[in-house]
Parts: sequence; structure tokens; C-alpha cells
Amino acid sequence: MNLSELVKDWPVGAASVAVVTREKGVVDVLDAGGTYPWASVTKIASALTVLDGCLEGVIDLDDEVGPSESTLRHLLSHASGLSPDSDTVLAPVGDRRIYSNRGIDLAAEHLCAATGRPFTDELNDRVLELLDMHDTRLEGPPAHGMVGSIGDLAALATELLSPRLLMAEAVDLASTLAFPGLAGVLPGYGAQRPNDWGLGCEIRAEKSPHWTAPENSPRTFGHFGQSGSFLWVDPDAGVACVSLSDTKFGEWAVTAWPPLSSAVLAEYA
Repeated sequence: MNLSELVKDWPVGAASVAVVTREKGVVDVLDAGGTYPWASVTKIASALTVLDGCLEGVIDLDDEVGPSESTLRHLLSHASGLSPDSDTVLAPVGDRRIYSNRGIDLAAEHLCAATGRPFTDELNDRVLELLDMHDTRLEGPPAHGMVGSIGDLAALATELLSPRLLMAEAVDLASTLAFPGLAGVLPGYGAQRPNDWGLGCEIRAEKSPHWTAPENSPRTFGHFGQSGSFLWVDPDAGVACVSLSDTKFGEWAVTAWPPLSSAVLAEYA
């Protein structure tokens, strides 16, 4: 597969792509070098950090956090009713899926309140150091503040596809549907009924339009970011794909990402 050929017409200054298979790990890389903002792809690593704290017993998914009657589980799956970027409540808890950066940040704050440590320390100890993601750091909020390399993003995708160092239960919780049937808006792609999410990862299900390929299985999970980044894992195909760029998400990504994913699945699934 020629990744350079597949991305040559993307209207970006630089783009990196990596492909992972369950059997062989990273099988193909186009690395533009350097580090790039992950934007909301950060939510995957932050959610895994919080879930690790839950499985350790430091906190619990049923802890009350956020709006009245909301739990940590609601926050991680965008079902708390919180607005995207404030403590304003837009809907009753569990009524619909409202994508909320604030909810993810509150979930991270809840872990820090229990441990007495900064979230950067929790993230480093529970995810980044375990996976040798030494080129990645949190420079902003837990919801969207990560900056890192394509190699580190591929390392995260490898672990999500076949957990070895992270707790498998944490990966399952992040990628398994929480609160079935909730409708909502998928940023950049409009209303989705239902708008399925796990505790940290978006789940493809039957969404259309979508940023993955039509050939991706409904169980495909991951996240994309407004920085022009994405990570998807297709557990049925045994394949994952990640990308970073220097250009913000826009119509170019809506057009360019699905054909790349289709080509990856055709080659490696």
C-alpha cells in the first residue's frame, strides 16, 4: 500500500498516517515528522486514565459527578446533559447525547480530587508511560489538549486493538455502547439517531454520514479531532488506522478520510 499516494491530494501542509493489524502491529507508516495536536482524540487517552482509576477502586463509574443525578458514566459517554463547554445543563441526564468537552474535563477532575495528583501525572502513569508514548504530552485540557507523534498515536491504537498493557476491561468500557438509543449530534456530521458512544470512544454503528469508511464494521470505535486527527479501531476486521495533520478538520477531511479507510480495509482486513 502506498500511503503517500493516498494522501497526496489532501489540501494540507503535512499529514501522517499509520496502519495497525492485530497480528503484526504497525504494518505501514507515513510519518511527516514532528508532533501535532490531537484535539479530541485526546479524549480516548483521558477516558482510559479515568477508567483505570475506576478499575483500581479509587473512584467509581456510579459516583455522582456533574449535573444533579449525573454520574461519571454519564460524563464519559456524553449523556449528562451538559453543554459542550460550560456547566450549563441543556437536557435531563440520560435524555440525549450532547457532546461535551466540559463533561470529560469534570471526569478528569473527579479522579484528581480522589488521588490528590494533577491529571498529567495520572495520564502519564496510567497510559503514556505504560505504552512508551514518550513523544506525547498533555498541554491543555483533558478533553482536547494532547500533542504527540504519529508513532505514539499508533501505539495507542495497537493497544486498543489488542490490550496487553492497559486493562482489557478499561478498553471494553471505552468501546462498548453506554446508554443505548440516545440521539444526538455528531460534530461535523449532523444529527444521528442513535448517536452511539462508549465511555470515551465514539462507536460507528450505522451512522451516516460518518468519518470512517462504509466498509468499517458497526463495532468500529475511536475518535476524530478538530485538529485534523483521527483514530479508529475495527475489532471485526482486526485493523486500526490513525492520522495526524497540520490542518484543521473541515470539508477536506469529510471527503478524504473515508476513501483512505476503505483502502486500508481492502488491503489489510
